Amino acid sequence: MFKKTIFLLLILFHFTVSSQEQISLISWNIRDFGKTKNSEELDRMAEILRDADIVAIQEVVSGYGGAQAVAKLADNLNRKGAKWDYVISNPTNSPKYVTERYAFIWKTKNIKIKNRGALISQLDSLVDREPFFLDFYINGRKLSVINFHSRPHDKNPEREILAITDYLKSDDFQHPIILAGDFNVDQKEEVFIGLRTQGYNATVIDAKTTLKQGCATDGYLKYPIDNIFYSNKIVFKSGYVIDFVKACENITSARELSDHLPVLLNFSIKELSE
Repeated sequence: MFKKTIFLLLILFHFTVSSQEQISLISWNIRDFGKTKNSEELDRMAEILRDADIVAIQEVVSGYGGAQAVAKLADNLNRKGAKWDYVISNPTNSPKYVTERYAFIWKTKNIKIKNRGALISQLDSLVDREPFFLDFYINGRKLSVINFHSRPHDKNPEREILAITDYLKSDDFQHPIILAGDFNVDQKEEVFIGLRTQGYNATVIDAKTTLKQGCATDGYLKYPIDNIFYSNKIVFKSGYVIDFVKACENITSARELSDHLPVLLNFSIKELSE
């Protein structure tokens, strides 16, 4: 009886440690992500992303070249010591010249999926680019990640954020949720009060994520509009913007990859009893 009790405690301890293992997620708007990206640029991106567990990408070209660029990026990541898989959304149901795809790339060792995700059709009429939704299973625990790219700041992205906020009020979202992307609105604005009321928090605060065309007296960073919001079922460990520019003289080379910087969230999933 004593040995059986010890055995059960060891199993419980293993489950607790596994489920609280730190996970890292990167969200990145990679501008015009398609055939314009060459092999050298894709390898530079892979170096930036290689230590993440899950990557959410916005602004994948909907036409020729977008899916191929994601596949090549995943292949570059596979060459750096870990096995990765990826999914690409269908093109969003959007006005002309606004249509894009989304992508997820993830390490397969401890992260599984049961389907290939879907665009959120319920939001189709309320946003220009409906978000892409995918369920991940990390050591058996379900984590849903919503990948979103809002309309530009001068076209009322706040209306889209409110629509997503209402969507997340559903009783279906009682498990850990992450909303990642380019919101074209600073997280400190009133439009995010609804998300916070539901228990969501922003990963970065007052952190600029877009790049200027060149350097100015106040540097090369512009707007704080990219972020990762996480639900109260998630334990925040750390979060920051990955500044791969580092110095003004690198701004031209950096903009070859994107005019946005990636945002990283380190987290674990709460125990059911917490």
